Amino acid sequence: MNKALSILNQLRPVTIGFDSMFDQFESMFEGNYFNDTTYPPYNIVKKTDELYDIEIAIAGYGKKDIAVDYAQNVLTIKCVKKDKSETEHILHRGISQRYFTKSFTINDDVEVKGAELKDGLLKVSLEKILPEGKKPRTIEIK
Repeated sequence: MNKALSILNQLRPVTIGFDSMFDQFESMFEGNYFNDTTYPPYNIVKKTDELYDIEIAIAGYGKKDIAVDYAQNVLTIKCVKKDKSETEHILHRGISQRYFTKSFTINDDVEVKGAELKDGLLKVSLEKILPEGKKPRTIEIK
């Protein structure tokens, strides 16, 4: 058994309400999630305790060439570019324009705020929102 799955199974009996998170981690370890290629290169930037950016280097791609989707706590960024090779005669191809899919698992408390493509860098902005029920407070004893 995978060591990471073993640790998750040890944590389940002493936690409450983390079932969906454990299920997500299990599916990541069991699937091909970590065999993802390194293309395109990316950074995950923690700007503050609540604000994050995912930066992906995609020079040569336009806004219409990229799809950014979010569903069931998974942010997926993929190329939807149409191949122009039929209409262009390229003598040398040195700029990579291959198809790719990059996925990130996002916590329930994190909200995807938007995406911007500028100077060949796609920036997806995220914000961690602390719900009222999770903010520190003192519980009154009755």
